[in-house]
Amino acid sequence: MGGICSRKREQQVIEDGVRSGVCGRYSKSGSSKWLGASLPRQVADFQPGGSCPTLMDLCIHKIREDIEKYGSFSMLPRDISQQIFNDLVFSHFLTDASFEAFRDCALQDVLLGEYPGVKDSWMKVVSSQGTSLLSVDLSDSDVTDTGLGLLKDCSNLQAMILNHCDHISERGLKHVSGLTNLTSLSFKKCNAVTAEGMRAFSSLVNLEKLDLEGVPGFMVDLFILKASICFKLVFIALTFFFAPPGLMKLESLNIRCCKCITDLDMKALSGLTSLKELQVSNSNITDLGVSYLRGLQKLIMLNLEGCNVTTRCLDSISALVALAYLNLNRCGLSDDGWDKFSGLKNLKVLSLGFNNITDACLVHLKGLTNLESLNLDSCQIGDEGLANLTDLPLKSLELSDTDVGSNGLRHLSGLTHLEDLNLSFTLVTDSGLKKLSELTSLRSLNLDARQITDAGLAALTKLTGLIHLDLFGARISDAGTNSLLYFKNLQCLEICGGGLTDAGVKNIKDLAHLTVLNLSQNCSLTDKTLELISGLAELVSLNVSNSLITNEGLRYLKPLKNLRSLSLESCKVTASEIKKLQLTALPNLVSFRPEH
Repeated sequence: MGGICSRKREQQVIEDGVRSGVCGRYSKSGSSKWLGASLPRQVADFQPGGSCPTLMDLCIHKIREDIEKYGSFSMLPRDISQQIFNDLVFSHFLTDASFEAFRDCALQDVLLGEYPGVKDSWMKVVSSQGTSLLSVDLSDSDVTDTGLGLLKDCSNLQAMILNHCDHISERGLKHVSGLTNLTSLSFKKCNAVTAEGMRAFSSLVNLEKLDLEGVPGFMVDLFILKASICFKLVFIALTFFFAPPGLMKLESLNIRCCKCITDLDMKALSGLTSLKELQVSNSNITDLGVSYLRGLQKLIMLNLEGCNVTTRCLDSISALVALAYLNLNRCGLSDDGWDKFSGLKNLKVLSLGFNNITDACLVHLKGLTNLESLNLDSCQIGDEGLANLTDLPLKSLELSDTDVGSNGLRHLSGLTHLEDLNLSFTLVTDSGLKKLSELTSLRSLNLDARQITDAGLAALTKLTGLIHLDLFGARISDAGTNSLLYFKNLQCLEICGGGLTDAGVKNIKDLAHLTVLNLSQNCSLTDKTLELISGLAELVSLNVSNSLITNEGLRYLKPLKNLRSLSLESCKVTASEIKKLQLTALPNLVSFRPEH
């Protein structure tokens, strides 16, 4: 079964550290913000003038083109079969017939998360990988208990992801109990995980990560999991009462969005002295529950977002001197109780967004000498409050939806380490942007505001290191895009709802490193725009919705081989023509609108 593998297994594959077969769940919105910080690998560029592909790239590309000619890859070395398989999944070329060709190939990773059409018949091929199989992702599939049972002979499985698998019941979970080498198991939002179903996990003595986030609420005694389970790194999102004796090595616990979690559960956690990360956001924890955490002196990260706490909980939190990451967003906090926070000398990230705090609160943050990230989104912060931040080593500052105006930006001019600044929906105008010209470390700037015009953009031309520039709603004209030529390193650009025409796009076409371009709501853009940007070979996401683009203009997108997301809503474009473009020229396109 399969040839000898010519590569070494570098590390176990777990959900958070590996790209699933279909690169996660794409947002249905027209915004490109879903891309996040990291992008999937780029495929080889076979265009003239592109980087030279390797011989393996060329071979795999040819196999993909002629995939219907191959009945089996089992005679190939395992790593070659694996690369072919990964490419077919990544490119959405895997079908019932082509999947059959991978029977008995000794694949190590079968990552089919959210891939369409995965069902029990596919599991026969998956299970044929036998003891070579180390990780499998079947999220959002139609696999049932029967299909899951076929994995019983894959005894070396280390990671299994079955998120959103609605056709698996608690009977199916019994098939998991024999896979004792599992170290990572995820059943996010899976209805199969009941109190009875949890008993299947009791034999998984090597389990390090268990993710049950969003599982329907029910009561479970953690003694079901037995004291023999040695949890080194566990993420649990489940409604239950804690029984800690068997979890004394627990370092990370995630019970987000569990409304049944109460203060009594926090009392049970108080004995888990090895705990370093705790997420209990959007639960019913109150100040009393937080007080039970005072003994967790190794706690580095605490997420209480959306909990029913008041400023009285700050006394308990200030005792957690090892804290480096603290999230108190949406807790309804006021200005009281912050005077003890100066003792949290290790704090690096602090999120206080959507609270009732004012400038008076910021006075007590001056002592946080290691603070690198501060979120004040939608707080009642004004210009004078920013004076308390001048000596902090901030790298990221979120001021969206505050009362900060142009005058307040003078306090930010000395934040020379600042890399990420969000001023969206503030009172900042063009004149204020001149005060940001000395922030030469700035990499990301968000200026969603109608009062920003061409003059404001021109004031930023010293910020040549910008990688992300969001001008959503700004009144940028064709003439204003001349200033964009200073930002040669831009990877993400959003100019939506402005007055751009094709003439303005002529300056954008020279931003060769763009991976994300959002020009939606510029109603005068035509097919000429697509012709102008056809040379932006690194583009991964493109949005030109609400414009005059037609089916005729789609031909200009053919050179954009890295394109994975395309939005042309409210244009004179049909889904059938985009689909045709996908099949003939853009094999990596996995998300497009219109869809129908």
